Amino acid sequence: MNHKLTDGGHVMQVGTLARVEGEGAMHIELRDGRVTDVRLRIYEPPRFYEAFLRGRAWTEPPDITARICGICPVAYQTSACWAIEDACGVAVPEEVRLMRRLLYCGEWIESHALHVFLLHAPDFLGYDGAIEMAADHPDVVETGLRLKKAGNDLMRVVGGRSIHPVNVRVGGFYRMPLAVELQTLRPTLVRALEDAVETVRLVAGFDVPDFEQPYEYVALRAPEGYPIEVGSVVTSSGRSFEVRDFATHVEELHVAHSNALHARLDGGDRGRYVVGPLARYTLNHDRLSPRARQAAADAGLGDTCRNPFRSIVVRAVEIVEAVSEALRIVDGWTDGAAPSVAVPPRAGEGFGASEAPRGVLFHRYVLDADGLIRDAQIVPPTSQNQAGVEADLRRLVEGWTGLDDHALQHRCEQAIRNYDPCISCATHFLDLTVDRR
Repeated sequence: MNHKLTDGGHVMQVGTLARVEGEGAMHIELRDGRVTDVRLRIYEPPRFYEAFLRGRAWTEPPDITARICGICPVAYQTSACWAIEDACGVAVPEEVRLMRRLLYCGEWIESHALHVFLLHAPDFLGYDGAIEMAADHPDVVETGLRLKKAGNDLMRVVGGRSIHPVNVRVGGFYRMPLAVELQTLRPTLVRALEDAVETVRLVAGFDVPDFEQPYEYVALRAPEGYPIEVGSVVTSSGRSFEVRDFATHVEELHVAHSNALHARLDGGDRGRYVVGPLARYTLNHDRLSPRARQAAADAGLGDTCRNPFRSIVVRAVEIVEAVSEALRIVDGWTDGAAPSVAVPPRAGEGFGASEAPRGVLFHRYVLDADGLIRDAQIVPPTSQNQAGVEADLRRLVEGWTGLDDHALQHRCEQAIRNYDPCISCATHFLDLTVDRR
């Protein structure tokens, strides 16, 4: 809905955002060519996952939190496992970590492929959606579906099924896949690597606005390798802290126009920060595999990337990274590792984080001596990015005031899809205080 105001101003109200996961809307007000208000309004009802977890056993978060998102359940399972194991004082062996990384690679592949080909590419190629795009570019859509299937197949073999995997447990897995089972995936992964490299070439040719973010970037960084399943927190301002300290540095807050929380980082520009592919790449470019680093260089990416419209290129590079890592683990896997270690309950507070496709996902749990959950906190990437999305829109719209309403709406929706928001993941908070005066 677009309408003129009696004072000469202009309002754009988009009631439902297309090609994002969940339900959200956009509100923009213009006065004399200046943006006076921008709101990314998330109206999907709160889902109260933290409340569901209270009183449940310490073994249950991986299965419960996986249901938060059908696109990235592994992210929730992994962060939950790390947090519970931290609370119980248990460290898992390297074989468990590697298998978690392999499972997570499957999720990165399928999630990034879904976003790149079916949700975001239509914006750059001039189509309303993937169905319309497929009529003229069937090969592009087929490549995307083939990559997504490769990721789903990997999740099925390691996790037991491709949606909400059932093989994950606190302490590891119910069973380790056999080396021969993993080897059945190899031909699919080899083809996926070729498809991923070609995807980078494709999206690198997309026309993007000249726009850079000034915000602080936040991502994990591991002792070695590109961050996926584990790491400590680092920022583009040079700060670093352990995952167990995230609640000291990250504050969640409610804004009146949204059913989802925002998040801010201590220090920086009004606490605004961004997580996700651009942050991971900028803070970990040196940790990419040789094949992914070469793909990034061929695409014209430097050591950093601050243009959110090029996030589609970075996601494509991360598909190359995830497939390369999957092949490395599959080729090096030998049978004989125990699938899990015992995690007996104890009273304590535990913290965990991993890199979901959309950015850092934090979990915190407080357990009593019987292992019952007394408090739970989940900070998803989309809520952390909301302030950045709104700031992007404010800056971009001021340069787009000459566009007609249809073109302006399209550009704004494209800017939101740069972040691949998962709105359902963001609407889980419990406490809301309303001050009416």
